[in-house]
Amino acid sequence: MPNTTRLQCTCGRTKLEMTGDPILVTECHCDSCREAGARMAALPGAADVRADHGCTRCAEVRKDRLRVTAGEKNLRAFRLSSDAGSRRVIATCCNTPLFLEMKGAHWVSVYLSLWPEDSRPAPDVRTMTGDLDDPSVLLGDIPNLKGHSIGFYAKLFAAWVAMGFRNPKLPVQGEINV
Repeated sequence: MPNTTRLQCTCGRTKLEMTGDPILVTECHCDSCREAGARMAALPGAADVRADHGCTRCAEVRKDRLRVTAGEKNLRAFRLSSDAGSRRVIATCCNTPLFLEMKGAHWVSVYLSLWPEDSRPAPDVRTMTGDLDDPSVLLGDIPNLKGHSIGFYAKLFAAWVAMGFRNPKLPVQGEINV
C-alpha cells in the first residue's frame, strides 16, 4: 500500500493529501519562480517558499495523487501576468503558497516548505540554473542543470503514461493579485 503524506497550510485550515512518492524533487532557479517566490513572501503572514539564492524547492507530484481534503474554498491562483502559462496556488486563509501548476501539465510542483523539516524530501536536482547571474555559487551536491534534462522530462512522461495520459483538474476558487 502506498504511503500517504498529509500537508497543510500554516494555519491548518487548508489540507492536502499526497499518495505515493513524488515523481522527483527539484530546486528551481528560474526567473519566474524566484520572482513569484518574492511576491508571495510579501503577502501578509505568508510563508516564504524561497531557499538559497531565491530558488523554490518543490516535489513534482502526479495530479491524480494529490487531493484537497480541507479548505478548498481558500484556494486562489496567482499568475505573474494575465497571460502566464503557469499558476501558483495559495491558501488565502493564511497566504500559504501550496503548489505551482503549469498549463496542461499532469503534475503539480508542491512547495517543500509544507513538509515538516524532519520529513521533507531532499532535492534530486537543481533546474534552470542558467537564469542565475552567477551559477558558480551553487553547491555541487546534486546536479545543477542550466535548463531541464531529458531525464527530467522522461520521469514526467513515465508518470503520465502510468496515469493513462489523464490530466485531472484541481479545485481552485478564483484568482488573487500579488
